Amino acid sequence: MLKKVFGSAVFGVEATTITVEVNVDKGIGYHLVGLPDNAIKESNFRIAAALQNNGYRIPGKKIIINMSPADLRKEGSAYDLTLAIGILASTGQIKAEDLDRYLIMGELSLDGSLQPIKGALPIAVKAREEGFKGFILPIQNAKEAAIVNDLEVYGVENIKQVIHFFDKGEALEQTIIDTRKEFEKNLNYPEFDFADVKGQEGIKRCMEIAAAGGHNIILIGPPGAGKTMLAKRLPSILPPMTLHEALETTKIHSVVGRVKDTGLMAQRPFRSPHHTISNVALVGGGSYPQPGEISLSHNGVLFLDELPEFKREVLEVMRQPLEDREVTISRAKFTVTYPSSFMLVASMNPSPGGYFNDPDAPVTSSPAEMQRYLGKISGPLLDRIDIHIEVTPVPFEKLSDDRKGETSVDIRKRVTAARDIQSKRFSDSETVHYNAQMNVKQIRKHCVLDDASKELLKTAMERLNLSARAYDRILKVSRTIADLEGSEQVNGAHISEAIQYRSLDREGWLG
Repeated sequence: MLKKVFGSAVFGVEATTITVEVNVDKGIGYHLVGLPDNAIKESNFRIAAALQNNGYRIPGKKIIINMSPADLRKEGSAYDLTLAIGILASTGQIKAEDLDRYLIMGELSLDGSLQPIKGALPIAVKAREEGFKGFILPIQNAKEAAIVNDLEVYGVENIKQVIHFFDKGEALEQTIIDTRKEFEKNLNYPEFDFADVKGQEGIKRCMEIAAAGGHNIILIGPPGAGKTMLAKRLPSILPPMTLHEALETTKIHSVVGRVKDTGLMAQRPFRSPHHTISNVALVGGGSYPQPGEISLSHNGVLFLDELPEFKREVLEVMRQPLEDREVTISRAKFTVTYPSSFMLVASMNPSPGGYFNDPDAPVTSSPAEMQRYLGKISGPLLDRIDIHIEVTPVPFEKLSDDRKGETSVDIRKRVTAARDIQSKRFSDSETVHYNAQMNVKQIRKHCVLDDASKELLKTAMERLNLSARAYDRILKVSRTIADLEGSEQVNGAHISEAIQYRSLDREGWLG
């Protein structure tokens, strides 16, 4: 007897429905075809033990299982439940009239219990698109899949529940989530707060501008000046994610199996990879492409601490994603694209010894060592960072001051107000939502300068020997400063403040 069961494969952040055809005939043998990987090929052992431990069996007949489309590579252990139900239905051990109305996924343990799978959210989105009535999957992934409306999601703990559902009509408990209510419930503020930071008012101002316009920022200063402390508090002043951004971000984290029990991610991601990270781990890829750190920080912050310690080739692969806000991974047979619209926050010491430009500290690095250290960061990469700022150590008087600084909640209100202005400005565009994403045409339209401001910018360009890209970056940052003040026009004060935030273009740093 031939039976069809439906599963799903995830490529990039999109799912493709897989039809599992199980045919039972005279003879003996178990043949699994349709480009399965080793994890799927081993599934017959898990399925055999799980069925036997629950009072069923794989009969001694010729079983041919085809995973269609047959030219598409299938991977992972999430097809165990799909195959097991297909075998039971095709051998007549269970009745299964409604099998074609449900999408079934899950990894089996030997006792028949189910283990969580990856990519439950994109699979649920595809199931709804293709008109399936329901999605049966492990209970650990049920909340994540239930984010999708108009699809019945059933979280199960054991294969026996699925068998009784199809064979005896026993009801499964449907997982229902009010997506908006769940999203708002999770919108609590992070544990880090700018009120904990003593002094550093100028740096806080920079962070506020960066958050308001979505600008990349690099902090340069000696050890212990507070660079990491400030960077970790940046997510606390970013505006809350919209429901659309939350769904986008959750989808990417779902693909790598990192969505927690809450289902929908409401907090902006903050990723801080170690400097030993490889190109593939940062950008994504592998023989079965997976999202990298830059995609996992989509709609959030990617923090690279001690930037020159990262391998140069690792930093260089970020150049294109920083511009395009997506990364495309190409293989011989397929291409996947992951979104990667993130804020880059980097920190570095000014020299290998850490105390360059500090009059009170001994000079421990030679000019050649300095050049080698700073040479790890290329000019084209620095060009893509809008704000460069020096962080100086906090004096004792400020450290010992008991007064609290401005809280993240207060700063966030100003940032959110500036972002609202930008949302209205770019309401006609689908790809641009804040100032850092502006293209050249939009910069010319929204950053119109008067003659005095043009002259000021021309002088800065000539003296600092800035590139055309740096010119655009200064205009973007000045537009954000104007938005924070509620000003419609960009004036000289906004331009001069934006020029200050190009420290690494000045002589004495790189060159």
